[in-house]
Amino acid sequence: MAVFEYKAIIKSTGKTTRGVIDAENISQARRKLREQDLYPTEVSQDTSGAEGINSGVKNRFTSRGRVSGRDIALMTRQLAVLLRAGMPVLEALNALIDQTSRMRLRAVIYEVRDKVNSGNTLGDSLAGHPRVFSDLYVNMVRAGEVSGTLEQVLVRLADILERQAKLRAQIISALAYPMFMALFAVAIIVFLVIVIVPRITKMFERQETELPALTKGLIGVSEWTGTYWWLILLVVFGLFSLWRLWVARPEGRKRWDKMKLSFPLYGNLHLKLVCARFSRTMGTMLQSGLMVLPALEIVNEILGNTFIQSCMDDVKVGVRRGRDLAQPLKETGLFPPMLIHMIELGQRSGEIENMLIQIADTFDEDVRLTIDALVALIEPAIIICMGLFVGLLVLAILLPIFQMSTNIGGS
Repeated sequence: MAVFEYKAIIKSTGKTTRGVIDAENISQARRKLREQDLYPTEVSQDTSGAEGINSGVKNRFTSRGRVSGRDIALMTRQLAVLLRAGMPVLEALNALIDQTSRMRLRAVIYEVRDKVNSGNTLGDSLAGHPRVFSDLYVNMVRAGEVSGTLEQVLVRLADILERQAKLRAQIISALAYPMFMALFAVAIIVFLVIVIVPRITKMFERQETELPALTKGLIGVSEWTGTYWWLILLVVFGLFSLWRLWVARPEGRKRWDKMKLSFPLYGNLHLKLVCARFSRTMGTMLQSGLMVLPALEIVNEILGNTFIQSCMDDVKVGVRRGRDLAQPLKETGLFPPMLIHMIELGQRSGEIENMLIQIADTFDEDVRLTIDALVALIEPAIIICMGLFVGLLVLAILLPIFQMSTNIGGS
């Protein structure tokens, strides 16, 4: 089946649109367009590579890799705008293909468009690409199709994806400078120990005098590091590989995720991120028309912590038995009291969806402030550690010099 580019007039609005369509020949392409209430003005076979995208290139891009959250958010908002303008889903997908510059995402939209054109729903078509569209995304689209509010659901999805991308960018931006400082400090320390210290200590060894213990220790560390640097790298690589193998196992991953919650400073930050993700996703899905229990099933898969996910199984059991959401969450002992109290307030007022969104906004801001506070602590801590090492290094060098000066003066 060939791919044809077309320009056509929309029957309902009289506006001009363009896109691509699959057909055996030009006549069939024109007939398909008329069936979609489009009056074709130009139809030509796409020989510039569209068919290649629709086959080999498409399969190569969609079979591996991921599309960035920003790209999906932009595509989702564009699709919502097109649907609000009155475009049918198939025509909107055709327009997205022209608007999307990312080849990987464009190939995915081609496949989704083909499935929709074959009679599948948009949600079912998106479900064929789990590495690009999450369970949350697919199920919210399905809920929007059933309730007739697909445009509003897509706008909410775009908001979620944009917030997640923005928060991720803020975290990376905040941690980039202290991480660079830490790597730079480690590089300087390694350079001093392996290169500079041996050259300085050679002159002490020629004096054949008893060196201070601090200087002896520094020389020993320098010689051992210079000789066995490969062993250090091998041990680090081995420990990292063992850790990866451990967390790859379900039980190991669960224990590691539980340990993360108890880490100083980071554990509290990680819990806040989970609470923000839970609240925003749950609130958005309830706003889109899903019931609490199906929403919990989907939310549980995106929390990013297997230990909390296992605890959420008890929450789902409680809700399935008819209990309110707040009480089972409280019984897990994981979630902050503020989250529990606000959910209880939302349940009493009948506005739990809006309350969950407010909770998510609160935790997002709290995460930002916590990261700023951590960065403010990390930077001076790195400077202090580096200063202490340099101070010990200078002291180890100066002590023998003072000792030699004293011996010369005494003689």
